[in-house]
Amino acid sequence: MAVIGKIRQRSGLLVVVIGVALAAFVLGDFARSSKRPTPNIGVINGENISIQDFNRKFDEQVENTRQQRGEDRLSQDELFRIRESTWSQLVQQQIMDEEYKKLGLVLTAEELFEQVQGPDPHQAIIQNFTDPETGQYNRDLVINYLQNLDNMGQAAKNQWIVFERYIKDDRLRTKYQTLVSRSYHMPKAFAQLLYHEKNDKAELEFAAIRYSNLSDTLVSLTDADYKAFYDQHKKTYDREAQRDIEYLVFEVKASEEDMEHAKEYVESLIDELRLTQHIESFVNNNSETPYNPQWFGKGEVSPAIEELMFEAEPGFVYGPYFEDDNYKIARLVDTDYRSDSLKASHILIAYSGALRSEQSRSVAEAKSLADSLLAVVQKRPTALEELAREFSDDSSVEMNSGDLGWFQSGQMVAPFEKFVVENPVGSIGLVETDFGFHIIKVTDKNKADRKIQLAIITREASPSSLTYQHVFSKASKFAAENKTLEQFNQTIEDEGLNKRIAPALRLTSNRIPGIDNPRQIIRWAFDEKTKAGELSTIFDLDNMFVIAALTKKSDKGIPELEMIKEQIEPLVRNKKKGDYLVQKMNEMDKDLQKVADTYQVEIEQLDDLNFDSRMFSGYGQENIAIGTVFTMNEGEVRAVAGSNSAFLLKLKAIHKADETDDISAIVNEQRTTFQNSIRGNASYRAIEKISVIEDNRLLFY
Repeated sequence: MAVIGKIRQRSGLLVVVIGVALAAFVLGDFARSSKRPTPNIGVINGENISIQDFNRKFDEQVENTRQQRGEDRLSQDELFRIRESTWSQLVQQQIMDEEYKKLGLVLTAEELFEQVQGPDPHQAIIQNFTDPETGQYNRDLVINYLQNLDNMGQAAKNQWIVFERYIKDDRLRTKYQTLVSRSYHMPKAFAQLLYHEKNDKAELEFAAIRYSNLSDTLVSLTDADYKAFYDQHKKTYDREAQRDIEYLVFEVKASEEDMEHAKEYVESLIDELRLTQHIESFVNNNSETPYNPQWFGKGEVSPAIEELMFEAEPGFVYGPYFEDDNYKIARLVDTDYRSDSLKASHILIAYSGALRSEQSRSVAEAKSLADSLLAVVQKRPTALEELAREFSDDSSVEMNSGDLGWFQSGQMVAPFEKFVVENPVGSIGLVETDFGFHIIKVTDKNKADRKIQLAIITREASPSSLTYQHVFSKASKFAAENKTLEQFNQTIEDEGLNKRIAPALRLTSNRIPGIDNPRQIIRWAFDEKTKAGELSTIFDLDNMFVIAALTKKSDKGIPELEMIKEQIEPLVRNKKKGDYLVQKMNEMDKDLQKVADTYQVEIEQLDDLNFDSRMFSGYGQENIAIGTVFTMNEGEVRAVAGSNSAFLLKLKAIHKADETDDISAIVNEQRTTFQNSIRGNASYRAIEKISVIEDNRLLFY
């Protein structure tokens, strides 16, 4: 109802927008060439991934996610993440299928049978077919499930196909990873080299001057300095395409008039809410939130009305009051002493047409079976768990044998909860819900406390069509008067508007601060026709209009020097400081004491530095300094420019570790590291890096 209300409010604006869109569509057909966007969402090493295949896989994942969460709808952000996951899976599948084919890796029908029904099945089979009573894998559960698969609904069949495909893909992946892992070999000479890198110790004295303690004015940077650094390090700046945008948000908020209209609306319903005998239908017909039959205890009701409602008598109406952008009125429907923690067991007998049912039996057949089971349980209550395992259509029965455990008031469908609430512990009965017939046994309850039941009518103080048009007019006026980036910025400054910045957007970004569902802005920014410095048209988003400016456009690959000059400036300056300090140290004849006195640092001692060290004694990661130490002769002094400090190093001695033929620990450690990287998909990432991937997702979402 809330959505319909918003559509009505914006009807005038929608007519304009739809009219413009239709005109653009018709005119576009005349102007458009015969060329159409590619039907492929991507091309991987010459193989097409069609949008149809992508959407099929995407729909599967959405359905699986919905079923796992028990939700009917997913948010736009969640759907976007599933689209990204679908793309990644399809790319990996295409690339790895090629590798499997080259290597001759296959999974035969016999192997798949063993993975599903064999004595040592796939781990996913073990996890999903564990006997809840014994906690052990039960092969008979698999056999029974497969024998009944033809009698199940199409959703269950599709779910099994996806599950079986996962087992097949996982088994092939395991074969491949095992093959690669077992190809690992470390020659003895390499292992002994690693042994010495880990165990040889260097004893040295040194003086270190941190670049941060040296004034920036001591060095000046030239174009040659930048270019030399860039040429040496530019590959480390290889990156994905990025866009920087600045944007102005014209937020649509309810005006004072809109607020007053919402308040007047709920005020007009006070008398009817007080007098109506059909509370649920009245609320559902007049409120933007549906009637909630839940019973609430202290601490579960809005602080705005809790004290009043717990002291009032049924029929009391309060309001209007403002809360969460809504005007509300509330009626105390009823009070009672009720348990809010309940425990029950049940057997569900579903029928064709019942909610989430995969059964083909009729309602009459289900009722007859339920009556028969009820009679057995009433005579022998302990039989419920056994009968639940045999007959219940509740998907959780394999895990709980019908025991639902403790649940809170409001968690179960109303007829089910009503029976448990109104009957004492030990009661057994039959109840019908949207899911089918339930044979219920009440097994426990906590102490009853005072609860209240409320009827609340809400009306969102939302912007009217007139408010939308007013804000749209402001956005249109700004767009019409500001056609360049310079004008955009000048007007924002002159009028004191709040400009926002979104740097380093990627093709797959789905977040811009303050904007929900910003994909159309990102698609505009990455459109090849959009130039740096260009302003967008007006984006009509949820409760806002947005005008964006593309301020920076960085293409995929290694950027030009000018694009990253500001970014690398601190590193170039450190490099220049390092060269400067090394020169000064050499001019002082590499005299440790003289260098220490000149730069007011201490001469430090280090007795156990090894080549495998990650850090240099309190100075951070200084690989150049560590590597230099192990190239020096005993007694030698050398000046070195590191990453963050310059060092004057004096090697006193290298203490060699005792030679050993037992290198098994080194070999095993390196093998484990390698195997872990393979299990972490390192081999796939390496192949992906050299694959030719054409990504057309921007054309579709």
